[in-house]
Amino acid sequence: MKQKSIFITGGASGIGRAIAQKFAAEGWLVGIADRNTAGLEETKALLPEGQCYTYTFDVTNRNGWDVALSDFAQHTGGGINVLANNAGLPSGGPLTEVTHEELDLLLDVNLRAVFYGAKAGYEYLKAAAPDACLLNTASAAAIYGMANQSVYGATKAGVKSMTESLDAEWRSQGIKVRSLMPSFIDTPLLQMPPNRSRNTPIRDAVVKAGLEFTPVETVADEAWKAVHGNKVHRLVGKTARKLARVAKWFPGKLRDRARTLADAHERSEGRAARG
Repeated sequence: MKQKSIFITGGASGIGRAIAQKFAAEGWLVGIADRNTAGLEETKALLPEGQCYTYTFDVTNRNGWDVALSDFAQHTGGGINVLANNAGLPSGGPLTEVTHEELDLLLDVNLRAVFYGAKAGYEYLKAAAPDACLLNTASAAAIYGMANQSVYGATKAGVKSMTESLDAEWRSQGIKVRSLMPSFIDTPLLQMPPNRSRNTPIRDAVVKAGLEFTPVETVADEAWKAVHGNKVHRLVGKTARKLARVAKWFPGKLRDRARTLADAHERSEGRAARG
């Protein structure tokens, strides 16, 4: 039987690394991409020998996509069973704090590059159909917009909408399109501050809020289920599932929650200014 294949962006750490480990353990050939060459090599070292190819490029570079996918396809027989559009950046804080440079970068990486990946990968997925899937990493932030997440949430809501649209468009070609919608995942990205005007890592704010972290291994398991299942979106983690229930039955509570978060931020900023 022909060996199946998956190409994963953001494969140097976190969710991308966990997905690579999961699919490699199932016998798949894995291609991983990232800007972090050292991290890619670390991921590769965790996989069975001869089962992984690495590609260093920026997902906002269209030519980088074309070169990497073309090379990987030479090792897969021409088709790629799964393209995991996983690379992304975290961000937070009021829109007034977010610089134009940060705004543009977040839109480019979290949304524009996901479209680049879909367009670049289409012919390779089509060649592997009907056993083919475009897997996008969205977020629970796409369920309902929260204060201090306007840009990040908008990019992930865009990924969610894109997933639904392409699942309909590509169905006749035998290509599934799925999304993962995790809540907070304890990855190296959470060690970053939400924006340039802050110094506190995002992880510290999550811990202070008493929210749960979902292990990356759980996300990888859900990725496997997404590729092989019929659900367009897979909610990952208790927070994501709770948000979805509340959004469906009590949307007013989420609006109140968003306002509470905004008020809390304004109060803390006021105290900091006075201090």
